Amino acid sequence: MAHPISDAALDQIFRKARTANAWKDRDVPEVLVRALYDLAKMGPTSANICPARFLWIRSNEAKERLKPFLMEANVEKVMQAPWTVIMAWDERFEEQVPKLFPHNPDAKNWFSDPEAHFDAAFRNANLQGAYLMLAARALGLDCGPMSGFDRAGVDAEFFASSTNKKHWKSNFICALGFAEMDATFPRSPRLSFEEAGEII
Repeated sequence: MAHPISDAALDQIFRKARTANAWKDRDVPEVLVRALYDLAKMGPTSANICPARFLWIRSNEAKERLKPFLMEANVEKVMQAPWTVIMAWDERFEEQVPKLFPHNPDAKNWFSDPEAHFDAAFRNANLQGAYLMLAARALGLDCGPMSGFDRAGVDAEFFASSTNKKHWKSNFICALGFAEMDATFPRSPRLSFEEAGEII
């Protein structure tokens, strides 16, 4: 039977975790990035469709390719970070459904309607992006998620000419590393239980 995790763990993942704006000059080994993906991939998605795709930006060359598409305020956040991941979703995610949902391979046809297809892909990719950030925090990394970039430009630069990524569409990006905590903003307010919801 599951039990609540410790207060220290809850602090690390939620209560004391902050959005990073600057980074320590400290490397993040690839093995840790692979570990956070292996943790994040266990999060639930509808019919286990797993539509999110991740392009991991590590090299200076790749960062320079990304730089022209970033909003000015985000340039240093990305260029200084040890890693940045482009969180994307696959327009042809349903092709993997027979593998991912083997007890009902015909489930790929559940997404034949274009509106249902997009809703499933985008919603579940967003979930997977959130799982990835929580996994990163759980493993001791800090996150700097951002949406200030030219999505069409990123898609053209990184996905359009690639045989295996041409159906990927960028959603948001997230820098990863160890934050300089002095550069974080004061904690912003959150809505109360009553402001954000209602029991009926």
